[in-house]
Formats: sequence, structure tokens, C-alpha cells
Amino acid sequence: MRRTSTSRRRGSVASLVAVAATSAIVLAGCGGNGSSAASTTADAGPCGTTDPTTLTVGLFGTFGFKEAGLWDAYKKVCPNITIKEDVVEQSADYWTRLKTRLASGSGLDDVQAIEIGFVADVVQNHKDQFVNWNTVPNAAADKAEFYPWKWQLATTSDGTNTVGLGTDIGPEAICYRRDLLKQAGLPSDPATLAQKWSTWDDFIAFGKQYQASKTKPSNSAFVDSAASIFSTAVYQGDTAYADSDGNPNVDSSDGVETAWGYASQAAQDGITAGLQQFSPEWNKAFSSGAFATLACPTWMMGYIQGQAGDAYKGKWDIAPVLPGGATNWGGSWLGVPTKAKNQAAAIALVEWLSNQEQQTTMWTDGGHFPSNSDAAAAPAVATAKSAYFSDAPVGSIFGNIASQMKVPPIGLYDTQIQQALTTQLTNVETKGTSPDDAFNDALDQIKQITG
Repeated sequence: MRRTSTSRRRGSVASLVAVAATSAIVLAGCGGNGSSAASTTADAGPCGTTDPTTLTVGLFGTFGFKEAGLWDAYKKVCPNITIKEDVVEQSADYWTRLKTRLASGSGLDDVQAIEIGFVADVVQNHKDQFVNWNTVPNAAADKAEFYPWKWQLATTSDGTNTVGLGTDIGPEAICYRRDLLKQAGLPSDPATLAQKWSTWDDFIAFGKQYQASKTKPSNSAFVDSAASIFSTAVYQGDTAYADSDGNPNVDSSDGVETAWGYASQAAQDGITAGLQQFSPEWNKAFSSGAFATLACPTWMMGYIQGQAGDAYKGKWDIAPVLPGGATNWGGSWLGVPTKAKNQAAAIALVEWLSNQEQQTTMWTDGGHFPSNSDAAAAPAVATAKSAYFSDAPVGSIFGNIASQMKVPPIGLYDTQIQQALTTQLTNVETKGTSPDDAFNDALDQIKQITG
């Protein structure tokens, strides 16, 4: 899930990804919602209406649709449709506003983005306020295009109601400074590191070698933070913060137990830089050399390039591995409120944006990895390389990881629970708090959060 409550961590990485081919943008797969909107869509053609219509699309941060040219492309196939973005920079602020509008039943956009950090809340508490994608024409075809876990996270436990269609996902690997590993006298080629970093135990052991090196920069730590390890490893368990019913589940979570052990060990072994992710200090560290590695979903590539700058092209690389197994960080859905002013046209737009062609374009022109598995297998995605990251074959790296992911249940309080745990890990790193005391302090905070 999204592991911060701050703005959507996206950046334009058009110069980052070099691809073997680009895809044509075509209109396909538009339908209705099984009610009056369904017949309207069918009668009005693939755009949902023949009338001049302005669709409002509620987003947070920078989604990249406009930047990738999709709004202009849609205008060519649906010249009667004008798209207006309604953007809130911070995802937490966006969610607060969306909940307020859902409660009042007014002010909703025709399309509303649903971020992974609050999709469980939408599914459990607001499903009747969004079009059910299981009832639109061609729903089975829609479902077949997506990674099963992506569809499931936006679907009620009985499988009857799906509140949105997927946009991107965030398969993770390890991004690293190959120049710093070389300076430390350690292996730096991706194939070797994939073998040496296959488990968290191996990763931590390698980190201790890095810290012990007399030739590495004196101010450099192996990994950015204990939180980086914890927030990744926790989703490699059968459960993370919630049980299969979405109820808070921390005390008995195998993911929490295992991830806490690895993260606190890394902190106590002194291989972490103790930086708070997305803080100004963390941002500067991408070019200062304060850390050599971090857990890295696809969208992090653009973030790193934006923070480190062109001078660090070729110094960063990506190892085709995530210690402990494949997992996801990030991603969203697009839903259509049942009270949307232009519901049929909104459904048509969301289906178009979710198709293989458009999700392929979002990768080739924006670095957003598809949740549409057909798009992930397309040559323009699968053969992509990154010049910035030492010509790493990012399409195959992240495609292989995406195909292996099994995402545990997500609950209402995951973001808050994770914040409580990672805050206490920072205390282990920077204040010397014992892992047991820190964990108990986190549990006290979590009980206040969940009631």
C-alpha cells in the first residue's frame, strides 16, 4: 500500500525509460454500469454520450494522465468530451475531502481516484456510493485483464461489488548506488547482487560488510532506514496489519513479527542511515551518498532521478531482486460515484484509461507500471530499459516481480498502524530504544488508533 500519507510519489520519467516500441492509443472496451447508464452508454457509442460534456476527474498529486498525453488522445476519439482535473496535492487531504463529499452526497467528481491506502475504507463503508464494475457490460473481460490481487483489493469479500478499475501498481526491487558499492570493495553488478540479496538475512549481512569497509564514504550507511526494510517485509507475510476480514491484526501477524525482527536488527547492527523517508534530509541523501540502497517500487525511479539529478545518471542501478520475495508498494484505482453528474461518460473514460494500450503508454511515457497484466506483458513494457539506472532492464525486472506478487489483506487502519511502527523503529535507530520497548510503545499507539 502507499506507505506515506503525503502526496502521491510520482514524477515524470519520460527520459528515464527507453523502450523498444511505443503503442498506438486506441479507444476500446467502453461500457455502462448495468443501470440507466448502461443503456445510455450503449446508445451513445463508446464515449458514453454524444452531447458536449465536461468530465471532472478527482486526483491527488501527479497521476500523469495529462503529462502522458492521454487527455489529448481521448479528445481525438471523443471530441465531444472535455476533461477537467480536480487535483489535491496531498493524498491525505484528498481522502478527507472525498469522505466529506461522500457523507454529504454532493460535490463529487465524475471520476474519483481511490488510493491503495484507503481502498479498504471505500470497499467496506462506501461501496454503494460507487458504480459496481461487476455489473457493467464486459465485466468479466475487464476482470481478466488485471492482476487478480489488484481486482480483489477493490472488491468486497463476497466478490459481488468492485468499486474501481486499477491504474498502476508498485512492484519492488532494490535500487542502489553501484559506485558506492564499488568504492567499498563489494560486488556491484545486478546479477551477483540478486544472489547475495535473496533473503533479508543475506541483505543485512551484506550491509554489515559495507559498514565495515574502510574505503566507503565515512558518512554513508548501507540502507536508508529501518522503516524501508520493515515497510517492505511486512507485506511478505500471509498477513500484515489486517486479517482476512479487514480487522486490525498486529499482535498475531506473521508479517509484522518477521519485518520487525529484520528492521530492528538492521538498526541495531548500525547499517541504516536513520533517515525519515520523504523528509528533506532523505531527499538530499540521494545525491550525498548518505545511503547506498533502498527498497524501490517502479515509481521510485522517477523520484530518485528528480532528487539526485542528471549528474548521477549511471551511478544508480537496480538489482533484479527483493529480499524475502515479491511485494507491492503503491497503486490506485479509478471509481465512478453513483451520483456522478455524467456517469455513463465517466464509465467510458475509466474503461478506456484501464485498457492495455493506455496503461502501456503510462509506462512508456511516465514510468507507472501497469495493473493491467496484458499491458505488463506488452513488448513496449517488457523490453524497457533505463538509461539513468545503468541501462537496467526495468521492464523485465519489475514485470517478473509483479507476476509473483501475492498481496495480503489490507485494512482500514493500515497507514496509521504502519506510521506508529515505523516511528518507533526510528527511535531504535536514533535514540537507542530497545526493540521490545519500542514495539510495546507502538502497540499502545495502535490501540488508541483502532479503539
